[in-house]
Amino acid sequence: MKELLILVVVTVFTLVTYYLVEPFAHSQMHKHIESEAFAYADLPAITKTGNVANGKDLVMGAGACAGCHSIEVEGMPASMDATTAAASYGVNPPDLSNAGAVYDAKFLANLIKNPAHALNVEHKFDVNQGQMHPMVAFYGAGGDIDQEVADMVAYLQSIAVKAEDLTPEIAFENACGRCHEVRYENWTQIGTKPTFKHKRDELAFDIQVLDYKDSLKAYMGSLPPDLSMYIRSRGEHYVSTFVENPQNYLPGTAMPRVGVNAHAAEKVVEYLLDAGDTKRHERAEVGRNVMIYIVIFAILALLWKKQVWRDLH
Repeated sequence: MKELLILVVVTVFTLVTYYLVEPFAHSQMHKHIESEAFAYADLPAITKTGNVANGKDLVMGAGACAGCHSIEVEGMPASMDATTAAASYGVNPPDLSNAGAVYDAKFLANLIKNPAHALNVEHKFDVNQGQMHPMVAFYGAGGDIDQEVADMVAYLQSIAVKAEDLTPEIAFENACGRCHEVRYENWTQIGTKPTFKHKRDELAFDIQVLDYKDSLKAYMGSLPPDLSMYIRSRGEHYVSTFVENPQNYLPGTAMPRVGVNAHAAEKVVEYLLDAGDTKRHERAEVGRNVMIYIVIFAILALLWKKQVWRDLH
């Protein structure tokens, strides 16, 4: 009984100490924001049923999406490399192959019609002051613009991977990878850094990355941080809600609202967890086995103790 009491006291003090160092400290260091459930309540809903075939015609034609964006799944490469695109637009426009799986449908519709509003960066791109967002708004192709936008969204959803096939890599590269590097995963803003045979080729790639960063810094005001360890320093909730709406944490920030849906946000978090702790799955398995061993050892030790001291009680 005495040993059990000692165990309880040690456990309680350990848990209290952990709480003061980890959860409580984080709650004091970081502003707590409740999730908005990726509902994007400030954006009007899609009221039309989209037509995929018409949406494809619009994306490829009057919508002019293919003029800036690649659509690799449809065999349409980018019109310029990432570094040149960043020099032109500030950041490389994303490939649209999986936009329908990564981004919320309502967000996509509003992004097409009014990019600055959907991205929540109207403070940075004020039309009244001649500050135009680099993504040109779609003003319609002569018909019902709401129907046309719904058609375009339906097309983008039709060519994207299914939700169950969306990988953490796809979600991260679409939502975050054009602004943030992840050195622990060998990811740069222009893609995964290859292994080069010749040093001159590696230097040429590094120069491209630096040129891209210069354009990105000029566009954003400062260079977005490397995310290798970000989730470990900030926590999953912070990262998820920050992606959902950066303005809640940093009013006036140049970082846009990404517009991912809840499922894609989970995949982004999963990617960052794996990047920040590449051995986390192995560590969790080892930890479980160690706990099982400790429990079995404690039971055997207690039985042995009772056996040894039985005749003295």
